[in-house]
Amino acid sequence: MRLNEVTFTDALPVDGYGPGFFRIAGKPIEGAICLSANGTQSWGGIEDADTLLALAGEVDVLFVGTGAEIAHLPTSLRQRLEDSGIGVEVMNSPSACRTYNVLLSEGRRVAVAAVPV
Repeated sequence: MRLNEVTFTDALPVDGYGPGFFRIAGKPIEGAICLSANGTQSWGGIEDADTLLALAGEVDVLFVGTGAEIAHLPTSLRQRLEDSGIGVEVMNSPSACRTYNVLLSEGRRVAVAAVPV
């Protein structure tokens, strides 16, 4: 089997996650996060639309991790994100982090906003 080292662009991948935290670049960050090429920032959860809308023009797809289980985004939030040119995929947080990492390694313009499990 041949293994290739994955290199990421300016954005950092999610190294790990656990109850109440994510690990980014080896450092644990407690609470919900928003991670893109502009860095890592805390995220106020579904009610914090401004953090997500600020990604307009930077990313093509935003993965929203809703914790351990999948939950629906409010229709108004999804519509505002899509109107600003951001595609939205909602899934549980572990899946959102994995999908973000894979597409990030391919050089895609992606971001993840996730609530910890």
